[in-house]
Amino acid sequence: MNFKIGLDLGSTAIKMVVLNGEEVVNRKHVPTAPGQEVRAQKLIDEALAELGISQNHIHGIVSTGYGKKLFMGANKHIDEITANALGLFKSNNGEACTIINIGGQDLKVLTLSDTGQVVDFKMNDKCAAGTGRFFELVARLLDTPIEDFEHLSRFAETELELNSTCVVFAESEIVSLLAKGESKDSIIKGLHSSVARRAAGLMGHMLLQGQGVIYLDGGPAQNKGLVEAMEDELLCEVKVLPYPQFTVAYGAALALDL
Repeated sequence: MNFKIGLDLGSTAIKMVVLNGEEVVNRKHVPTAPGQEVRAQKLIDEALAELGISQNHIHGIVSTGYGKKLFMGANKHIDEITANALGLFKSNNGEACTIINIGGQDLKVLTLSDTGQVVDFKMNDKCAAGTGRFFELVARLLDTPIEDFEHLSRFAETELELNSTCVVFAESEIVSLLAKGESKDSIIKGLHSSVARRAAGLMGHMLLQGQGVIYLDGGPAQNKGLVEAMEDELLCEVKVLPYPQFTVAYGAALALDL
């Protein structure tokens, strides 16, 4: 058995996967909070207990994400782009693709060749608009769990256009819409379209050139309402892996033997 662990210490969540070879045998996540190393180690300990193995059975640990160097027990640190590319390329059977990754504090777009190489890359980390933090902000303003966004947006009778490109102004815009009596579902549908437009704008020439299938990745990709908004904006199918929030952690684990 060849067990290895990938840790993605992100700005909003810590994700962990345990692989046996290239197969995921355990996955866990927990919100990011002070004491990231302790929280990450707890995830590992819980996984090992469930698998009935000890730390001695682990071939190695690779960390990535904003807090990758905070986990002192890692055998290797790699950047998020490398981990994301490796994880998705292995998951989609080695096809060329374009990845839109919505992280906690940034929005990234990268294109991969049919050999898995990153041939183009763009990132917006200057503003929280269009990121996981943005969704969390809207959830608080609407007093609605993010898990309900998909359902509510599908039942929206209208789609409100959110024009603000800055998260601070977007907050004021949403508060104003609520004060006018606009429904939550219409605001959420507008939010999805706003994020989709932001992603398409970041892609720019990458969208025109095209690079295989388009994947939406990261925690927000679990929201099918957002996926549908992406497809409407990009006028093409947008695919999502079964566990999109763990793609980067999976890629980190695979990078151990590279």
